Amino acid sequence: MNVAIADIRDDHLAAGSAELAEVTGGKTDRILALKLDVTDRANYAQVVDAIEARFGRIHLLVNNAGVAVVGPTELATFADWDWVMGVNLGGTINGIVTVLPRILAHGEGGHIVNTASMSALVPAAATTIYSSGKAAVTSMMECMRPELESRGVICSAFCPGAVQSNIAEAGKTRPADLAETGYAEADKRRQAGGNFAHLYQTKEQVGQRVLEGILNDELYILTHSEFLLGVQERGEATTAAVQTHLPENPEYKATFAMLFRNPAITAEIERQNALKASRMGVTA
Repeated sequence: MNVAIADIRDDHLAAGSAELAEVTGGKTDRILALKLDVTDRANYAQVVDAIEARFGRIHLLVNNAGVAVVGPTELATFADWDWVMGVNLGGTINGIVTVLPRILAHGEGGHIVNTASMSALVPAAATTIYSSGKAAVTSMMECMRPELESRGVICSAFCPGAVQSNIAEAGKTRPADLAETGYAEADKRRQAGGNFAHLYQTKEQVGQRVLEGILNDELYILTHSEFLLGVQERGEATTAAVQTHLPENPEYKATFAMLFRNPAITAEIERQNALKASRMGVTA
């Protein structure tokens, strides 16, 4: 398998390339590292052109770039919203618009993974901007999956909990024209609050989980069992909120049947139950 990695930071590209070279036994001809600002559409197209020129057809796209600010919503500036949404949502959109047509054009099938977050499924107070963007890229995969699966393209939402990543350093690449933030003091307090990296999963752990999710064609690739209650409560809350005391309109329901159930979600229930049964069988 050929692997292309892209990042806005040269030092991250160098570190990633070195690590990949080590795990592949020095097969650097299978690795391509390119500088990319995911918010720059022209740059994105140039990078994808370079990947195709080197390796040929693209079959797997992982939209992984992400930044974050956290704190009270009323402190957020337009620049805070524009920066986080520009990278987390806009960068993902740019990846899909640039790469999906090329995957469909070669007709060999493929897979798209959007890196979201458990914040998309169990949003917490003071994460409004971050959670909103992650919810959007999760919904993107939920919509695209039933549309594209029959055409050979699988779509997955990767929703991890805390990971030992470099997202805390994202501010180093924040554009000068979006530098105005309402979270300067909140960031100082957060940084002074201690290092909890020992509680987070490693990149190797989550990387293995993503690989497993891709091989299993999972719609939702989750990592942390600690979120079970939060996921359950959200499902129960939305179910309870359905106005079942009101009569249904049969004509409306029949005319727009595609709106009331997502077949990809229905299939995911069956898939995940089968995977759990398989794991239990192996354990036993």
